[in-house]
Amino acid sequence: MNYDALLVVSFGGPESHADVIPFLENVLRGRNVPHERMLAVAEHYYHFDGKSPINQQTRELIAAIEAELAQHGPSLPVYWGNRNWHPMLADTLRKMRDDGIRRALAFVTSAYSSYSGCRQYREDIVRAQKEVGADVLNKDDPEQAVPEIDKLRVFFNHPGFIEATESRVSDALNEIPANARENVQIVYVAHSIPISMASTSDYVRQLEEVRRLVSSRLNVKNDELVYQSRSGAPGQPWLEPDILDYLREVKTRNLASAVVLAPISFISDHMEVLYDLDIEARQLCDFLNLPMARAKTVGVHAKFIAMIRELILERIHPGTERRALGSLGSRADSCADDCCPAPQRPAQPRTSTAK
Repeated sequence: MNYDALLVVSFGGPESHADVIPFLENVLRGRNVPHERMLAVAEHYYHFDGKSPINQQTRELIAAIEAELAQHGPSLPVYWGNRNWHPMLADTLRKMRDDGIRRALAFVTSAYSSYSGCRQYREDIVRAQKEVGADVLNKDDPEQAVPEIDKLRVFFNHPGFIEATESRVSDALNEIPANARENVQIVYVAHSIPISMASTSDYVRQLEEVRRLVSSRLNVKNDELVYQSRSGAPGQPWLEPDILDYLREVKTRNLASAVVLAPISFISDHMEVLYDLDIEARQLCDFLNLPMARAKTVGVHAKFIAMIRELILERIHPGTERRALGSLGSRADSCADDCCPAPQRPAQPRTSTAK
């Protein structure tokens, strides 16, 4: 297949105090999240002067991808568009169109299958194409055609992701003090999602597979999968246990001499990792006198960057080996129409319109 660019699609994040509320309004648009909850999350960003590290880490990721492609090929320009903050996806597609890009591959910075982690990004791309004036197939003037975009497959069990994760967790295990290593537990931490979303995707199954693969490679049997960053309406059930509740349980039940927190649902150390784990979880561990280390996310680990190149080659050269570890196999390039549907939103409470 012929492609003439790579598009990196990410979540995006604010880079100043003034960006925080507009960014969160973009994230929460159409969701039944109380305003008070949005303001509480805003405080997490204000703790870091309103700047999320995700955009800078995406820049570093793109630089690493560009270096990998320059050294090993294929020769593709790399573009960047975000779901929720600048550079916005539609603006990037306009630039790609103006640069003469006709067909591009999209690398989405999410390793797993779920509505928010996969399907929603595909919807974002289609929405951006329409915003730019695109249905590529119906464009009469090729000079004005918005690029066709094909998303690379989900990569949770690709050897490059697993090996990079193993490396990060191993480094964190070595940070645990020698006198606390007798029974270290790896606590794999993933972003919580609504049960209604989890029940229509393989998100939990894939997380459990990553947990199994990494722990097996490290020869660790004491491990657990927990969740962080719950949001949404208070009455809406989300995946549990919450990381803070679980750490209290570890101490109460003496489940471990120390813990390594491994944020496996993120590829970069962005705000939810920094605040929820490096601040809240660490403060709680200090209070509980529970030694803790936090594993880095895969970031620009060499094996992870090489994986991205492999995913590109798979699509350019059909028939190339599609590497995947474990029993779940490699995901298809194209998802079924009914794959990972949007969750049903809880009904908004009715309010009086009387003045």
